[in-house]
Amino acid sequence: MNQLDFRNRRAVVTGGAAGIGLAVAQRLAGSGARVAVWDRDPAALAAAHAALGGGALAATIDVTDSEAVERAARETAGAFGGIDVLVCSAGITGPNAVTWDYPIDAWRDVFDVNVHGIFHCIRALVPVMRSGGYGRIVNIASVAGKEGNPNASAYSASKAAVIGLTKSLGKELAKTAIRVNCVTPAAVRTAIFEQMLPQHIDFMLSKIPMGRFGSVDEVASLVCWLASEECSFSTGAVFDLSGGRATY
Repeated sequence: MNQLDFRNRRAVVTGGAAGIGLAVAQRLAGSGARVAVWDRDPAALAAAHAALGGGALAATIDVTDSEAVERAARETAGAFGGIDVLVCSAGITGPNAVTWDYPIDAWRDVFDVNVHGIFHCIRALVPVMRSGGYGRIVNIASVAGKEGNPNASAYSASKAAVIGLTKSLGKELAKTAIRVNCVTPAAVRTAIFEQMLPQHIDFMLSKIPMGRFGSVDEVASLVCWLASEECSFSTGAVFDLSGGRATY
């Protein structure tokens, strides 16, 4: 693993108990950062805490709960003396169904986690970064947010919203020392696949010119560069991780 310089940096990773979030947390910690992992799965969080050597903060947080996020932000900033990095990785896919049959409650759930959850974290932590005079925010979007996957309208629309939110926030903070970017992976084999139908997984693979799924470590590598001080002139930008699938 190539290391970036995160010495004296303090990071929050949402959805950090598994998958992409855990890979990002491990790379940040391995590069010197103090890391707080937020996740709503207590069992997975305990395992992640152990995988991180017990040195990270671990908090059971549901990012759809704005008050819980505000409380966790205060507690984490207090424990660390500030926050420099926010990686928003918490996300769900929702069921696979055509749009006109999509369950209304499931649609709301997808947007609550994938969009409102990121908004809650931004709202809680941007003031902390502004007071500290520095920050890096990286949101996990998806190539589905660019192209729209059939039978995944809620997921696709929510990830398009993440892209738009990233661009808006990046412009709002452009004259500060806070940079805001997102990544748009194609399918990465994680536990999130358990929420998908096999035929939908096959469809996603068929769209990737490289003929394979991405790995969490490949995503973490780019995310951590975007979270580093070296990423100084990119903001409000969208970075492709699609194995050649994305065309813009």
